[in-house]
Amino acid sequence: MLISFENVTFGYLGVPTLQDVTFAVHENERIGVLGGNGEGKTTLLRLMLGELIPDEGRIFRKNGLRIGYLPQDGGFESDLSVYGAMKEVFTEDEQLISRLRAAEEQLARGTELSALSSQIESLHKRIAARDSYHVDVRIKTVLNGMGFEEVYDRPVSTMSGGEKTRLKLCRLLLEDPELLILDEPTNHLDLKTLFWLEEYLTSLKGALLVVSHDRYFLDKLTARTLEIERSRVTSYKGNYSKYRVLKEERYKEQLRAWEKQQEEIAHLQDYVDKNLVRATTAKSALSRVNKLDRIERIEKPVPPPAPPRFRFGYDVKPYENAVLAPRFDLYAETKLLLKDASFALTRGEKCALMGDNGTGKSTLLKFLLHEGAGVAHGKYVRIAYYDQENADLDPEAQALEAFREKNGLLPQTEARKILARAGLDAEDVGKKVKELSGGLRAKLSLAMLEARRGNVLFLDEPTNHLDLPAREALEEALKEFDGTLLFVSHDRRFIEALADRIVLIEDGALHDYRGGYAQFLEETRRASAPPPEKKEPAAQTSSYRSKEDRAREARQKARVKEIETRLEALEEEENALNESLAAYASDYKKVREITDRLEAIRSESDALYAEYETLI
Repeated sequence: MLISFENVTFGYLGVPTLQDVTFAVHENERIGVLGGNGEGKTTLLRLMLGELIPDEGRIFRKNGLRIGYLPQDGGFESDLSVYGAMKEVFTEDEQLISRLRAAEEQLARGTELSALSSQIESLHKRIAARDSYHVDVRIKTVLNGMGFEEVYDRPVSTMSGGEKTRLKLCRLLLEDPELLILDEPTNHLDLKTLFWLEEYLTSLKGALLVVSHDRYFLDKLTARTLEIERSRVTSYKGNYSKYRVLKEERYKEQLRAWEKQQEEIAHLQDYVDKNLVRATTAKSALSRVNKLDRIERIEKPVPPPAPPRFRFGYDVKPYENAVLAPRFDLYAETKLLLKDASFALTRGEKCALMGDNGTGKSTLLKFLLHEGAGVAHGKYVRIAYYDQENADLDPEAQALEAFREKNGLLPQTEARKILARAGLDAEDVGKKVKELSGGLRAKLSLAMLEARRGNVLFLDEPTNHLDLPAREALEEALKEFDGTLLFVSHDRRFIEALADRIVLIEDGALHDYRGGYAQFLEETRRASAPPPEKKEPAAQTSSYRSKEDRAREARQKARVKEIETRLEALEEEENALNESLAAYASDYKKVREITDRLEAIRSESDALYAEYETLI
């Protein structure tokens, strides 16, 4: 067991955020943590880390437990380069190798043979156990996977906030803690990096506890779910999809048990009421009174909080062609993002814009938003736009008045009704916009979007800051919307639920995929797979891969196999030599032969690994 909570209660200003919490985190567990905005997820993590002390109850941690923690907006700060900052993690490995070199040099001078042989054997074992000779390979694997393959020498201090958060995650992955705690780790990741991280975490040693609104991420990585609701923590066995089923079943079972007990209580009370005053039945009535007193009352289960509700509608249907941009170049300041691109959106389509970070998804959305400069909107098109930064909200304005002002001074009753459906209560609508949480600001912006009654919706990361019930409510509303939809999102479940067309921005061009997300994945997988080798007629010199290309690829594959086989053999030989050192502790000549051979093995292995990286 790594961490356990026993009847833990914690609150602020006397109001409990978490109450009577009991659970444990065991070795190698994979746990997802769920809860609405403000329910106490971050508080739970800070209690686990020891940053907060419980008001009641106890928290136990394994002695010497190594915890790695990625806060939601926790960037990494360093004066070093990207590569140098990662290399810091392996200071002990470098020290071990330096000590080994020094011991081997002493041995070469022929002093203290027995003591040095034992020391060298011990160092070899520690280095092998830590895989210290392959530190550079491990660093490059993580940096490349997280999208830093071309910026090894760049100072960390020059990175953006999102990049620093990703670097913090890189450090944690390399540190390999016993318990890795991640708070919304997917916020700054594009899909390519996200897929890599999922695969890496699948094979990670140690326990993983993750707070995330990414349902695909939770389903792939977690096998247990902790839900925080109304200050209580409930544990469910299974990933996110399984949790949803189990939660519904649990509520129904609790409700049935409560209803059954209520029937029994009513039956007993009815008998008491009718028979207590009768002399002939008073005794049996009193026995039922005693039975009523002994019944341990089941608390009526509280239904899950109602999710927000959105209703997107419009007043006029547009013509067939909603948006048309036949030929355009797209710039972000002076950087060219797209050259000679074209785009068309037809009435009724639900199209997702996808691509890596920085490829221009949000820029393209804003470019298509306004007519002119090569963009035409169809007749009767009315576009309503959702900005991921909520930039159209005045931070100093009161939420209710900001909403009414943006919607033609809508009657206050109607405005309150729309905002209440979106999840803003009477207290929330009286606050200034800047006082609202990120989730409430997002719901306010979505309510504004609803009130505009656009027949074409442009949405830029609409699920950012929304908890899972709100995301699913938005999905359902947009499924029912029969207008036109163009959106940017990193939420794969959201894309899967809505998109019937995907436009991918890649290598400075637009790639159009007709069909849903699953079909898009299959098509891109087939496109990236190497084509099957087949004989081409001699005359067909313009084939996709020339004869020389195929021969070169075959030689490369054969060389990769040779290197893998050789590395396995060298590793086996190294292990055998390390084990034999102690047996020859008094034989200087033999010890010298072994250490020379070990040095040769390391040099050859380093060269092979360097070549291997260029081939795979």
